[in-house]
Amino acid sequence: MLLLNRKSVKEQKVEFEKAGIRIPSFDIDAVRDRSFAAPVWVHFSVGNLFKAYHAMLAQRLIEMGAMDRGIVAVAPLDHGLIKKVFLPHDNLYIHVTMKADGSLEKSVVAGVTEALAADSADTAQWERLKTIFCAPSLQIVSLSITEKGYELRNMDGSFKPEILKEFEAGPVAPVHGMTKLTALLYERYTKGSGRPLALVSTDNFSHNGDKLKAAVLAVAGEWKARSFVDPGFVNWLSDPAKAAFPLTMIDKITPYPSEKVRDQLEAAGLGGMEIINTGGHSVNAPFVNTEEAEYLVIEDIFPNGRPPLEKAGVYFTDRETVDRVEKMKVCTCLNPLHTALAVFGCLLGYSSIAAEMKDPDLVSLVRKIAYDEGMPVVTNPGIIQPADFVREVLEKRFPNPNIPDTPQRIATDTSQKLGIRFGETIKLYTLNPKLHTKNLVLIPLVLAAWCRYLLGLDDSGKAFTPSPDPLLTTLQETLQGLSLGAPGSAAGKLRPILSNQKIFAVNLYEVGLGELIEGYFSELLAGPGAVRKTLQKYLGHHGRGDGVFSG
Repeated sequence: MLLLNRKSVKEQKVEFEKAGIRIPSFDIDAVRDRSFAAPVWVHFSVGNLFKAYHAMLAQRLIEMGAMDRGIVAVAPLDHGLIKKVFLPHDNLYIHVTMKADGSLEKSVVAGVTEALAADSADTAQWERLKTIFCAPSLQIVSLSITEKGYELRNMDGSFKPEILKEFEAGPVAPVHGMTKLTALLYERYTKGSGRPLALVSTDNFSHNGDKLKAAVLAVAGEWKARSFVDPGFVNWLSDPAKAAFPLTMIDKITPYPSEKVRDQLEAAGLGGMEIINTGGHSVNAPFVNTEEAEYLVIEDIFPNGRPPLEKAGVYFTDRETVDRVEKMKVCTCLNPLHTALAVFGCLLGYSSIAAEMKDPDLVSLVRKIAYDEGMPVVTNPGIIQPADFVREVLEKRFPNPNIPDTPQRIATDTSQKLGIRFGETIKLYTLNPKLHTKNLVLIPLVLAAWCRYLLGLDDSGKAFTPSPDPLLTTLQETLQGLSLGAPGSAAGKLRPILSNQKIFAVNLYEVGLGELIEGYFSELLAGPGAVRKTLQKYLGHHGRGDGVFSG
């Protein structure tokens, strides 16, 4: 049996070739040695998106001779993944591109040169991270830790109790991802001569760089107030010539590792491909499976230099263009459509996004949300055409039967996503004198369906477990007493939710949609089959959604 490690990649090239797995053309050990001595790029997260995209960018640049070092992968919280996924395979893994024709393109990735747990209780690994952060060569610290990874506050704006404890304890033994990052940045400021650095959030939400900066500055400010850090540290973080926080837009659909892909790798003779569920809502493996399409657009501010990522297909541009691209994708052309499919998919009993794209009602739903309700407020970013982008999403990417993505995965943390994926569009309707929120039909229907989803009952009345969400328990408590076939006082139950600007980015009553959503919700809860019936009813009340958009 073929095993994945540095020794086998060196000595069993023919066997890998017979298994249809491409191996790196570069000297893996030499790249690792250079990276260890003078690291250039650190990434916070060892999840599937990182393995599918960021590490592959490094691999491509190394392959073409445009970069001679790889990425240091850091697990900010799920430390077990380092021991279970990376170390047993010498930090190598298999990248699998799942093409629409059913074929798999497989390659060994050696772009990860070190894998470390950001665990302040592990002296050896924490000290190594401090050394890396102080290195003059370090140019980039990127992140893909999901929206909730940046959150320090409760819904009322107060700091979470566990965060307050970290403020009182100072930077010695941080626990939260943002306090760990800030503590490591303080090392660079004090012991690394304050050399410049770019901190690059590649998470999937609006103004990600601004949110990262706000979180780091909040931690630094609280530590400064308690005299744990030098006052100049806050100034250093606030100076773009020292600490830059560029905006980015990333797009790469990367579902959990597929059992079918694992079986195919094992059938080709590769052992040790077990899928690992850490219990922390993380599913990982010594392989990653993903789609062909990918986009990364970055605001070009890197005060200590950067690798030539444009050679690997990354767009570098100005802040305004990134903002337009990000809003195009996150607020209109992909993410809202994914969320709509996730919510209705769970209610209608689907377990595959691709299967949903064979359902005429759901196809009509996402087409009309995109073309009829979203496109009127999209600004063309120029470097990517909105109409072309959404057409690729709806006609090629979502329907790809070989992408094992599920509505249940997409539905994770939905309360953290609705404000960006729908609230921003609603805001733009209120700001445009030629538009009115009363013209919105299906976006409010999705929001009502999400409230219906929170009850954990599908359209037939069968119970299901909603996906993990930090507000799930609170939201379900708010909806207690409602049941299928007996909507009760939906208005009274929904008002605390629909008026919550932290969830939706707007008070839905103030923008004229609260009562409409209450009405939709009552219809969706009328009895078995009401979700499908209500969906069909309002699709019939809407425009064509035929993709005839000239923007």
